[in-house]
Amino acid sequence: MNSFDETPLDNPVWYSLTEHQFEHAIDYGNVKFYHPDYAPFGAFVNNEDTSNAINAHSKLIKDFFIVGDKPKLPEQITYLKEYIGLQMIVYKRLTHPILEEIIELTQEHYDDLLELIKLVYPEFFKSKTQNLGQYFGIYKNGKLVAATGERMQTHDFIEISAVITHPDHTGNGYAKQLITHTANIIFDKNKIPFLHVDQTNVGPIHLYKKLGFELRRTFSFWRIKV
Repeated sequence: MNSFDETPLDNPVWYSLTEHQFEHAIDYGNVKFYHPDYAPFGAFVNNEDTSNAINAHSKLIKDFFIVGDKPKLPEQITYLKEYIGLQMIVYKRLTHPILEEIIELTQEHYDDLLELIKLVYPEFFKSKTQNLGQYFGIYKNGKLVAATGERMQTHDFIEISAVITHPDHTGNGYAKQLITHTANIIFDKNKIPFLHVDQTNVGPIHLYKKLGFELRRTFSFWRIKV
């Protein structure tokens, strides 16, 4: 176990936007959202009536999420769908062998990263998401075939996100190697890695557990569409 206070993990979007990533926040008081260029997530505290903040934010982005407790919607917005995610965490450096060359992805790799992400979940990755942390990838024959990176960040915790392998290159262990590399980079920063995964994604959940991640809690991701 670690000695860090894990309270921020109980509301990771809020604490990320209050602590390490405050410059990327749109602040509506007791409700905060990432700027739409960075991520489609928001959160709230103190049982806030979120309707006014959601109404204001819907002028900036038409499809977004509240992470945590169920939000109250303004009357003109009726679409609200709940997804259940598992929050998983690991407290020790990962030991899975890394056999592939892993490079840090920079702006010159951005188009390759976007092309890969479009295959999996483009709704979560925005034009500046890659600026929230470090991203890493594996290339084969000049093509980016697998990637992962960092998204939410508090003072003590960094979320591993965008774990992607091209469908033509699955089964080669690229995700395990990239997660190991990214997690150990986070430990090198004296922080603790965590991640979120949809509870229905049985394959990735098994992979994370095999690497050493454990379930910390479940989370509701409330999708709001205008």
